[in-house]
This record gives sequence, C-alpha cells and structure tokens, in this order.
Amino acid sequence: MNTERYYERQNPLTQYHTGKYPLQDQPYPGVQADMDPKPDCGEKTYAGKGRLVGRKALVTGGDSGIGRAAAIAFAREGADVAIAYMPAEEHDAQEVRGLIEAEGRKAVLLPGDLSDEGYCSRLAAKARDGLGGLDILALVAGHQVASPSIEEITTQQLEKVFAVNVFSIFWVLRPALSFLPAGTSIILTSSIEAVNPNATLPDYAATKGAIKALSGSLAKQLAPKGIRVNAVAPGPVWTALQISGGQLDEKIPQFGLDTPFKRAGQPVELAPLYVLLASQEASFVSGCFYGAAGGETL
Repeated sequence: MNTERYYERQNPLTQYHTGKYPLQDQPYPGVQADMDPKPDCGEKTYAGKGRLVGRKALVTGGDSGIGRAAAIAFAREGADVAIAYMPAEEHDAQEVRGLIEAEGRKAVLLPGDLSDEGYCSRLAAKARDGLGGLDILALVAGHQVASPSIEEITTQQLEKVFAVNVFSIFWVLRPALSFLPAGTSIILTSSIEAVNPNATLPDYAATKGAIKALSGSLAKQLAPKGIRVNAVAPGPVWTALQISGGQLDEKIPQFGLDTPFKRAGQPVELAPLYVLLASQEASFVSGCFYGAAGGETL
C-alpha cells in the first residue's frame, strides 16, 4: 500500500485519471473489477488517522464506487463495517471484506436487493447484530438509467429507481430508529443532479432532489434524539453505475470532461466527506448538503 502522498499538496486537475475513458458497457449492476480503468476507491491510497475508532458502520453499495471508498475509509479510521450489496456483486464485495479485515476490523457482508422492502427492513438490525452495535449509516447505493426521452421511461423503471434511491431510505431507517443511539450519524447520498439535472436522467434527478429535501427534514426530526443527518452530493464520479446503464454508451468516453476540473472524480475523493460527517468532529453539523463536483457550483 502506498499512502505516503495522500495528505501531500497535489494539483487536483491532474491528481487522478484525466482524458477520455474507453468505450465500455456492462449489464446492471456492473462489476468494478471489470472496469477499464478501475476506479480508485482508496485501496492503495487512503490513509486513516483513527477518527472512527470503536464505531460501527453500515454502508449500502459498499462493494464498489463511492460506497466502497467509504467502507475502506471507515475501516482505516478504526470502524467495523457492514456492507450491503447485490448478489451479482459478490466478487467486489469479497474484495472489500479483505480490505476491511486487513485493517484488523470486522467485516459483515449483507447481500440483497434494496428495492425489496423486506430486505431493507431487516438490514440495520442485521448490521447491528453482526457488528455488535451500529452508529453510522452511510446510505450510498443508487440506481441510475440514462434515457434519451421521458417517453422511454417505463413505469417499471420509474418504480425501481425510486425504490432503490428513495423508498429504501425509509425502509432501512424506520425500524432502525428504535435502537440507534444518540451520537449516530446518518449520511444520505444525493447528487449534483438534485440542483443541476441532466436531460437524460429525469427520474434519477427527481430521486436525488427528494433525498436532498429528505435529509433536511430528517435532520430536524431526529435532532432531539441526538442523531445527525447530512447529505453528500457527488458530481460525475467514475463508478460501475456509469457503465451499466447510468450513461448513454456514446457519452462514456467524455465522462466528466465538462466539469471545471476537466475530469471525472474518483470515489476516494468522496471518502473524506463521509468520514468527516461520520466522525465526532462534525458534532454540530446536521441538515447540511455537501457537494463534491469538480468545481461545479451546487
């Protein structure tokens, strides 16, 4: 592992992959191990500082992309981590298990489908039981399907996108609130699409706008319980979501080049936000919307 340069000053314009991406396509939900180039989720770069020692975290979508980066960072900061992922992503999930355990932390794998209310309603309790507690919930997983026209968005697609992106938050949190302790941090994952929507992602953008509003509402509702709620809003980030239907195929080579930084983000660049919001350093931070979009204004 080469983490020596993680905290050194570097030029953000050239710190990670620049230029075009190879044209590629995978069936949903996509496997990170088969991407070219593979996203940087901090496997060899993220260096922890012990900011989450003794904490217990659940990360949805923890097998790949931003969720994987958050899970790795949490473990390197001292937390035990449970990850939720789809069964088709088992290979990626096993890699993350190895990375968590390499830090001497406990890893719990919870495969399932976030569009299934029954699975979601049991998820937090399974994480708590497997980890011996639960006080961080990073709900990262999302479903995104690019569509040239609203006429092509079927009711089935609409229901799937809303179930995974929005309904699952309700399904996970409702039963969890009965046992989450004061000091818990809940981190939702919105998107730049909530405030600057792409023409090809109307259903996805609608869900991310809903998450932005939901995080603010929950922050007020759960404040008396001592539970903080915030949302992270990524811009274009190179993940399996993009090459498994999240972008029109012809858009893949130029992905991220229209940002002010002239490149897509890497998942590891979002990890510090999740760590900050999970940590006690953010004890007075709740109801906030944090963007990481390569210079785009949110």
